[in-house]
Amino acid sequence: MILRITTTLHLFILLTLNTGKLYAQHPPVFDGLKMDTLFLEMHSLPLKMVKYSYGKPNVNFLVIHDNEDTGVKAAFEYIRFSGGSVYDSQYGDVRNLSFNYQGRKFQIDPNKIYSKYGIMEGLEYYGAYDETVSEDLVTAAEMMLNFYNPGEPNYLFTLHNNTDGGFGINSYLKGYELELVADSLHINFNMDPDDLILVTDVRLFNEIKKRDVNVVLQSKDAADDGSLSLYAMQKNIPYINVEVQHGHQLVNLQLIEIAVSALKTTYPELFRSR
Repeated sequence: MILRITTTLHLFILLTLNTGKLYAQHPPVFDGLKMDTLFLEMHSLPLKMVKYSYGKPNVNFLVIHDNEDTGVKAAFEYIRFSGGSVYDSQYGDVRNLSFNYQGRKFQIDPNKIYSKYGIMEGLEYYGAYDETVSEDLVTAAEMMLNFYNPGEPNYLFTLHNNTDGGFGINSYLKGYELELVADSLHINFNMDPDDLILVTDVRLFNEIKKRDVNVVLQSKDAADDGSLSLYAMQKNIPYINVEVQHGHQLVNLQLIEIAVSALKTTYPELFRSR
């Protein structure tokens, strides 16, 4: 079954369901894996989100950046034994969305497209802003979120990777770049500071803190930067981000397991029918 939709905002969307073909190259695919794909063209940039599902329905993981594959691999390991789905953004194995429109080049971090202010700020950071491009990014964000969870999401579980020493739990300490983003922190000084979990819900924070791992509770006063965590917090959607250093796949899997357990303990009603 193929559904073709053309919007007036210069976006072309193609949704392919249960084709049995696997388009992505970097995920570690295995027998029995099912795939659905959302195709979008952001002007000159082909972009797709691939849903990989295995076994019984369970947690749905969302990967926003195409160059952060450690989280993808860890999530595949999780669903291989526990079931669930991984929604993987694919647009060229790079971090940012980069495309041309009407002879101009545009670039933005895909984790800044979940508010109009974030889109404006994100586009201007790399040089160029355009109202049509902004509206197209709003539509793309809506399409991807609806593909992840049709209708209003009941939770968002994202996976991110970082570089050694570039970003971590210490970034949220007083005097550091992200101190105003954090409401509360719990730090395990025996862990690599680049490996952590961020949540927007105090109940999730307290549950994860019991496991003595690095965890951040995002502040309700955090500035709008267009990120998915801000989107979730503004809409009162439980949000989890498992963030680890590139290559720390085992730790990534361990933190996924801890975060899943916390989500199911805190919000058991979300999984009763699964």
